Amino acid sequence: MEVKTNNMNSWKLFSYILMAIFTLITIGPLLWTFFSSLKPHALIVQSPFKLFMEWSPANYISAWKLGEMGILFLNSIFYSTIATVGTVYLALAAGYAFAKFGFRISKVFYAFFAAGLLITVHSVLVPLFVMENWLGIDNTRIGVLIPYIGFGLPFQVYLATSFIKSLPTSLEEAARIDGATYMQVFWKIVIPMAVPVTVTMLIYAFLGNWNEFVLIMVLTSDSAIRSLPAGINAFAGGMARNYGFQFAALCIGTIPMILFYAAFRKQIAKGFAAGSLKE
Repeated sequence: MEVKTNNMNSWKLFSYILMAIFTLITIGPLLWTFFSSLKPHALIVQSPFKLFMEWSPANYISAWKLGEMGILFLNSIFYSTIATVGTVYLALAAGYAFAKFGFRISKVFYAFFAAGLLITVHSVLVPLFVMENWLGIDNTRIGVLIPYIGFGLPFQVYLATSFIKSLPTSLEEAARIDGATYMQVFWKIVIPMAVPVTVTMLIYAFLGNWNEFVLIMVLTSDSAIRSLPAGINAFAGGMARNYGFQFAALCIGTIPMILFYAAFRKQIAKGFAAGSLKE
C-alpha cells in the first residue's frame, strides 16, 4: 500500500513540475514582450534580455498615434461583436433544426457544415477575393463580416447541434401542443436551456474574430476599415522597424484578450464540456 501511495505522490510531483515548466514556457514570452514594450529601441537591440529599470509608456503613446490604433481598436470591436452575434444566432438556429426537426435532408446539410471544418481559410482566399471583387463588396465592412460569419459557422453549428440534441423534448412538445410556433419554442425554451453552450460559442467566436488576420489583410486595402491585427502587422516593416513600437503594438492587441480570457475562463471550461456531449 505504501509503495502504491509513493508512486502516486511521485506522479503527482512529476505532473506539477511538468505543468510549471509548461507555464513558464507559455508565460515567459508574454512577460518578455511586455517588458520589452517599455524599453527604448536601442536597448532592445543591444541587450534584448536585460531588465531596464527606467520603464516608460512612450512606446505605447507613439504606437497608438503612428499606427492609428484608436480606429483599428474600434474596428476590431465592431467586427468581433457583429460577426460573433451573427455566427452564434445562425448556429443555434441551424443546430435547433438539425437536432429536433428530423428531416432526412437535415443530415445532408449537417454533413456540409461538418465538411466545413476541414476547409482552411488559406485554401479559398483567391476564389473568395475574386468573388467579392465581382460582387463589388471587396474592401468593405460587409465584405469582411460575411466571411467571418461563414468560416465561424461549421464549428459553432457542431457545438450547438450536439448540445441541443441532448435537451429533453418534453417542454418543446408541451409548448407545441399549447399552440406555440417553432420560433417561439426556439426563443423561449431552446435558447434559455442552451445558455451554457451559448456562452462558450460567444467567447470562442469573439476570440477568433478578434485575432483574425489573413482575411482582413486580403479582403481590405483601406487602413480605415482594417482591424487591430492588420495595424500591428504594419509595425513589422512600414514603421522603420522600431522594436519598441512593435512590442507596444503587440501588447495593445494581446492584453485585452488575456483579460477577456481570464474573466471568462470558468465559463469556457464549463460551456465547452457541455457542448461536447455525445450526440
